[in-house]
Amino acid sequence: MSPRWEPDPDVRRGNHVIYHLHAHLVFVTKYRREIFNDEMLTRCEAIMRDVCQSFEAELREFNGEGDHVHLLVHYPPKVALSKLVNSLKGVSSRYLRAEYTGRINQIGTGSVFWSPSYFAGSCGGAPLSIVKDYIENQKRPA
Repeated sequence: MSPRWEPDPDVRRGNHVIYHLHAHLVFVTKYRREIFNDEMLTRCEAIMRDVCQSFEAELREFNGEGDHVHLLVHYPPKVALSKLVNSLKGVSSRYLRAEYTGRINQIGTGSVFWSPSYFAGSCGGAPLSIVKDYIENQKRPA
């Protein structure tokens, strides 16, 4: 690293890579049913934290409302985001359906907990305009 750079604990390193990847994920319950209460959200966070750990990722933030959850995940480049999402939704669905059967059956989502769709947005780092300017202003050899 250049001596002019301050070490940043959020910038992670591998053998051949230096990375700083964050994704904002949003998962919605099937039919946007108001399933979650505080206890279920707390349990959902613990489950998703464990899943992230198994992918060598870190769940930085988690919160939600009755019908959806938001996650901020710091993940390594070797992880395909779609595989992480699939695991997060699949594992959490199995555990939550098993542990809160009465509540989930009463609300009526059928055999599916999450909607099949999700939101994923990259975040963190410099704004795109600054990155574009930085790339544009590189000193290209003549």
